[in-house]
Amino acid sequence: MYDYSLEESLSIWEFNAEHWDNYMGDESNDFHRNVVRPKVTELLDINKDDFILDVSCGNGNYSAFMTERGARVVAFDYSAKMIELAKKRRANFLDKIEFIVADATDEQQLMALQRNSQYTKAVCNMAIMDIIEIDTLFNCVNKLIVDDGIFVFSTQHPCFVTLTDKYLTSHAYYDTAIPNQPKEQCYYHRSFQDIFNTCFKHGFTIDGFYEEAYGEKETPDIIIVRSKKIRSIV
Repeated sequence: MYDYSLEESLSIWEFNAEHWDNYMGDESNDFHRNVVRPKVTELLDINKDDFILDVSCGNGNYSAFMTERGARVVAFDYSAKMIELAKKRRANFLDKIEFIVADATDEQQLMALQRNSQYTKAVCNMAIMDIIEIDTLFNCVNKLIVDDGIFVFSTQHPCFVTLTDKYLTSHAYYDTAIPNQPKEQCYYHRSFQDIFNTCFKHGFTIDGFYEEAYGEKETPDIIIVRSKKIRSIV
């Protein structure tokens, strides 16, 4: 389906990790703070009793943001370098955040994130488009969270953010995410039906949705989706 391998994508993120961490700093960039974070946080509805899985956590900024609102967090990324930088940047939060190196496409690694209590929620900020295969992620998140638990994810808008003229066909392309990024990263385009049907296939309904734009323009840059785990019937 895609021209680029998992190994290639990972090597690029390892190479870009330090530049990414320096650029995002402690508070992330303006785009994340003003376009991504507000609606993700609204749909996630963080509270002091939450135990949250942070998927593809980057340098841990949103993980720390959640702990400041009372949550406990397990945060993972497939880039060992990124996790190393997250631990350094968020050293004061390591009693509330457990940072782990794990691959979002590897079922064994994802299920190893199970802890004594189930996660109440999961979140994935602007990484679905960076993950070569998402079925495994959605399947495992459903198993890892409680009944009626929610998985909130944000990703590039599939209609308006792509460098090709293809929409219905899943495809990959190279692009950058932040200024002066050393290497272009692999992006994986999926249509709305691909994304939503992945939710439905793995036991989620969708009960919250936003399209958000950077600045005053009418064309949205991202989507934010709240998927809710369907209660198990015994």
